[in-house]
Amino acid sequence: MTPIVLTQDNFEAEVLTSKVPVLVDFWAPWCGPCRMLSPVVDEIAENADGFKVGKVNADDEQELCIAYGISSIPTLIVFKNGEVANKSIGVISEDEIYDLLGL
Repeated sequence: MTPIVLTQDNFEAEVLTSKVPVLVDFWAPWCGPCRMLSPVVDEIAENADGFKVGKVNADDEQELCIAYGISSIPTLIVFKNGEVANKSIGVISEDEIYDLLGL
């Protein structure tokens, strides 16, 4: 499965009311570190079992960035039961992402 493109319009339905944990990648196309992390996030999304993966384009969705205090990208946030459960800023490894998810 590919990551879900998250926007202000679908964030509540896809993330906040999700029955499973959601890994959300806040990124931008011009961001070098984001481009480094993106293939790792995409691979995790392909193998997602028991959780979902979504991406927020920080340039297009500034309201979401403000709402979740995003000041640096890439930022990964894990949501569980509609709440922020874990957060990481910068490029991290696949294993570290699974640790964030608690898997």
